[in-house]
Parts: sequence; structure tokens; C-alpha cells
Amino acid sequence: MSKKSKEKFEVIDGETIDACLDRIKAAGYFPVRRTEEPIFAERIENGKVHYEPVNRKIVFEAKLIE
Repeated sequence: MSKKSKEKFEVIDGETIDACLDRIKAAGYFPVRRTEEPIFAERIENGKVHYEPVNRKIVFEAKLIE
């Protein structure tokens, strides 16, 4: 069974970026793009809704090492 030519790897909670990069390398891929998405929490104050960033989601796109 062959591996996919492209794969996405997400940095999981409690994992460092370096640990994720090591996991990518161990799987036989190399990172080509890093994307970050903010995670917001909804807070209601005086009847108005405010959104505050509480965390971020980091995803690496990786290509297969040939």
C-alpha cells in the first residue's frame, strides 16, 4: 500500500511544534506549508456578543519524501 503524496498534520494539545515536525519526518514526509486558525470563545457582556481568541489550531501540509 502506497502512502498519499500529500498529508495534513495537526499540532495536538500538549504537543510542541518541534514534536509535530519530528512526527512528520518519522512518517516520511516534509512540511511545505504551515497554517494557523484562531479559536474564538463567545462572551456576552451587557447584552452584546464579544468574541475573544482563546487558542489556535496549527496545521502543517506535508509532501512525501521520495
